[in-house]
Amino acid sequence: MIKLGVNVDHVATVRETRGISEPDPVAAAVLAELAGADGITVHLREDRRHIRERDVRLLKETIKTRLNLELALAPEILDFALEIKPYAATFVPEKREELTTEGGLDVISHRLKLEPVIRNFKEAGIIVSLFIDPDLDQIEAAAAIGAQFIEIHTGRYCDAKSEKEEKKEFTLIDHACISAANFGLRINAGHGLNYRNVAPVAKLPGIEELNIGHSIIAHSIYVGLERAVREMKALLS
Repeated sequence: MIKLGVNVDHVATVRETRGISEPDPVAAAVLAELAGADGITVHLREDRRHIRERDVRLLKETIKTRLNLELALAPEILDFALEIKPYAATFVPEKREELTTEGGLDVISHRLKLEPVIRNFKEAGIIVSLFIDPDLDQIEAAAAIGAQFIEIHTGRYCDAKSEKEEKKEFTLIDHACISAANFGLRINAGHGLNYRNVAPVAKLPGIEELNIGHSIIAHSIYVGLERAVREMKALLS
């Protein structure tokens, strides 16, 4: 069955609005695991708007599944990740003014920066994934510089305003999965997925894990986090 990675960034976002210690993303991660999450994802942003270094350290020590750290190519965050050694590092683009990650990483343009970073992370025993759009040229570049995984950006599929547009974006994701497999890349996907649109993506060939955060945390307000995770897991089966 396809795996579910639960992103707990939004728990930390609520905490940071008051500048206090709760709700605790580490406690949320433990509850998500108890409900069946196969991994926990967090994004340590340059502006530290939600997740902080202390959260990542505690997660590494506490959770029983796998820690996937999303990060940009910022030197101090790269150094921190190499110190912490998460199970996986997913490299994402990042702009301080954005509300959430707006698109995939341009691997082609950042190839010279990415190659030595990928090499260092792999030598440290950290699995390397690149968060990219379902673009065949970007997939080829990801394979060429040594990434082990790609995470396909599903945002445009999730944001589609018409059935025709949704079908077009879904087809791009489908083709991206086939292309990635042909290049020997392992495949995750995520961004914008929710309880209404996740099932078709979960059926695509080759995808090993979906990383989902906002919709699970939002649904948990009404039904509790454990039930929200269980309901999402059921859709993936």
